Amino acid sequence: MISVPLPSAKAALTERFAAGWTSREIAEVGDAEMPLRPARPASPELLAPKDMPKRRKGNLAGRLAFLHAIAHIELNAIDLAWDIVGRFASENPPDAFYDDWVAVAADEARHFAALDARMAELGGGYGNLPAHDGLWQAAESTMDDLMARLALVPMVLEARGLDTTPAAVARLEAAGDGESAALLARIGAEEVPHLAAGTRWFKHLAARRGVDPVATFHELVSSRFHGHIKPPFNHAARARAGMDRAFYEPLAKAA
Repeated sequence: MISVPLPSAKAALTERFAAGWTSREIAEVGDAEMPLRPARPASPELLAPKDMPKRRKGNLAGRLAFLHAIAHIELNAIDLAWDIVGRFASENPPDAFYDDWVAVAADEARHFAALDARMAELGGGYGNLPAHDGLWQAAESTMDDLMARLALVPMVLEARGLDTTPAAVARLEAAGDGESAALLARIGAEEVPHLAAGTRWFKHLAARRGVDPVATFHELVSSRFHGHIKPPFNHAARARAGMDRAFYEPLAKAA
């Protein structure tokens, strides 16, 4: 899937292979060499985060731009889930590790397809607007260490998505777009298990390596994440995912 450029094909193949893994029709991960970057279509144009145009909030163009940005995140998340499956097989994780990340990939594929369909209903579609490349930059900086990948992607970036979802849902509802608001709320609820998987396997690796999970998380985020951990936090969603405040509140205070 990571080598498939067309987003709709990537999502469809993800659902097919995830179903095969769940049924155990597919029973082995294999040892294919993972690419440095996922295949992408000719559009959207990928920009640095600082070069992204400002979105207007509330009107149709602004809502389409917002949904496009979320769809782009979900498309990257498909590749990130498959990349963690293939790139870190040398860690010899148990089958439960693969069960979790294959399920994450399937969720992200459904989310992308639903967002793309919603944009089509509003007169838009994925690829019509520019998108930023920040998510894959986090992947590139953590290709050498599974704990670093878990720290930066699910435990920082996906957790941040949980933080911002309630306000985004409220803005869509205020703009009269209840259907998009309901879709985003459903996606947000389904992202909680993704953070839970990241946190659970981070703690598992910390125990296996004999390191303190909280201190190691702080060290990895401080040295590899090029942004800031900042409130407001969705404490309830983070707690449901098993992520204690000790992981993130000290980093926010330091920032």
